[in-house]
Amino acid sequence: MCGLAGIFNVNGEPVSPVILRKMTDAIKHRGPDGEGFYTDTFIGLGHRRLAIIDLSPAGHQPMITKDGNYALIFNGEVYNFQELRVELEACGHQFHSQSDSEVVLHAYVEWGEKALDRFNGMFAFAIWDRTRQELFLARDRYGIKPMYYGLFGSTFLFGSEVKAILQHPAYKIDIDQNALLEYFTFQNIFSDRTLFAKVNLLPAGTFLRVKLSSNHLPSPTRYWDYSFQEPDSPKDEREYLEELDRLLRQAVIRQLVSDVDVGAYLSGGMDSGTITAIAATQLPYIQSFTCGFDLHSASGMEISFDERAKAEMMSYHFKTEHYEMVLKAGDMERVMPRLAWHIEEPRLGQCYPNYYAAQLAGKFVKVCLSGGGGDEIFGGYPWRYYRAVVNTNFEDYVDKYYLYWQRLIPNTEIKKVFQPIWENVKHVWTRDIFRDVFATHANQFNRPEDYVNHSLYFEAKTFLHGLLVLEDKMSMAHSLETRVPFLDNDLVDFAMRMPVKMKLANLGEIVRLNENEPAFKTEKYFQRTRDGKIALRNVMTKYIPEEITQAEKQGFSAPDASWFKGESIEYIRREILNPKANIYNFMDYGAIHSLVDEHLSGSQNRRLLIWSLLSFEWWLKSFMN
Repeated sequence: MCGLAGIFNVNGEPVSPVILRKMTDAIKHRGPDGEGFYTDTFIGLGHRRLAIIDLSPAGHQPMITKDGNYALIFNGEVYNFQELRVELEACGHQFHSQSDSEVVLHAYVEWGEKALDRFNGMFAFAIWDRTRQELFLARDRYGIKPMYYGLFGSTFLFGSEVKAILQHPAYKIDIDQNALLEYFTFQNIFSDRTLFAKVNLLPAGTFLRVKLSSNHLPSPTRYWDYSFQEPDSPKDEREYLEELDRLLRQAVIRQLVSDVDVGAYLSGGMDSGTITAIAATQLPYIQSFTCGFDLHSASGMEISFDERAKAEMMSYHFKTEHYEMVLKAGDMERVMPRLAWHIEEPRLGQCYPNYYAAQLAGKFVKVCLSGGGGDEIFGGYPWRYYRAVVNTNFEDYVDKYYLYWQRLIPNTEIKKVFQPIWENVKHVWTRDIFRDVFATHANQFNRPEDYVNHSLYFEAKTFLHGLLVLEDKMSMAHSLETRVPFLDNDLVDFAMRMPVKMKLANLGEIVRLNENEPAFKTEKYFQRTRDGKIALRNVMTKYIPEEITQAEKQGFSAPDASWFKGESIEYIRREILNPKANIYNFMDYGAIHSLVDEHLSGSQNRRLLIWSLLSFEWWLKSFMN
């Protein structure tokens, strides 16, 4: 796990080694174990190393082939590198280290872009081909590791984080107002835009080639995409469960490869619990970490948000060395400046508890296993998929699902909120952005299962991707590598071919419910849709107690709805109800004040909006000031 930065002057001008070093210094938290540079006139590659596999100097980067024709900087892990190494050695390749990075380099030399199909892991890397005078960038299937880039005049810049790009004088910082509108509609950015104007995030499952003398930015090429499909001839249920068990164990064991200690997050839920349970059978001892919340001022649903007791019970079962911390309302206020700097742009909901959890784990280990991806791949949010399960056609489905995913500001309010910049963004049609997510997911729409699979596709491409981007930033802020066994290639390929009935138990009932009442507006509907991950729950009973596998879904979230109305109310007033706040260069004070007041009065739960406003305010303070 590392940090990358690079400069490619496509007009042939020499690269400044001083600026390249500044770029890598800006992301030194990603790799405190070493640094390295490669320059060849108009190309410069910088690397910060977090040593995980092959801790010796032989694992140092950039890595260069013996003939000098290829140079690599790599971030991530390829878990099947040992099998690939055997195959490459049979082709005549010689290796000088025990690292997976060297395998990636030789795999590209041997197979070119087709090597990406063989990698099972998480990665973002750049390879300079000196013979072709071509730069090749690639990102893993799921987007676990990030890669930012942009062409600024004749200077192509890239890095693991935007703050590396910010160090180069060719980039003049500005805000992408289109992306801002997109974020405040979905609490996410579905396109490859970022809040930094002209800086793009390389889409998951794509690669990019940039050649000398390029006068425009090429489009990324997709090499992989999700494909959730209902099988034409389903297997016996027992076969699915047996294979799921085998692949789950294989995925966890495969991701234990490391030359440093491996720990695990243990949140109290079944995903992290199962991963920890399997890992504990393979390691002589394992450290586990959880983050809880002070609930003295919580109310309603939030009184159940602290899962420390469940985590402690599982730690006892698995015999882990367990560490935990407790967050209070003031912890959010204290961390916002650091958090905004590290996550670089807001995505999704309250992520500061994850930041603290990574801080805790980073004090003890360099690698930590996470349960991320289990919900999105195996159907953990049924109340969301069921919102649009009965439709007259695809456009009807898009309308219903789009309405649900307006998480922050609905279309009816967006013009009022963004009145100060409306003339600049009125051309942005967020429904088109939403619909474009489905552009490459060919599917028939003959039955409710098809729409569920379309929703699973959508959430893997957008919601899961946002979670992965955040997790990378929060863990690497503490020089910690987070691994996600649920996003093992074999396991994901299998999950995408499973029948919907093995993920959702109540599909037939929900179909009838949709026909008879506007159920998505009722508490009754919500209570009747809390199933999900059926097959995964059945398999997990082998590893964790039944009271965990049969518990209702509980996200990892602080009781912010209560804190925003209570202990943090003065902070809210100071930061986002202050007429002099930075956000009001882009947003209307009266419109925002009215929406926030609805939360403070208790008439609406606007915790997601308040968090996003705080995040945007701190983004402006951190980067635009």
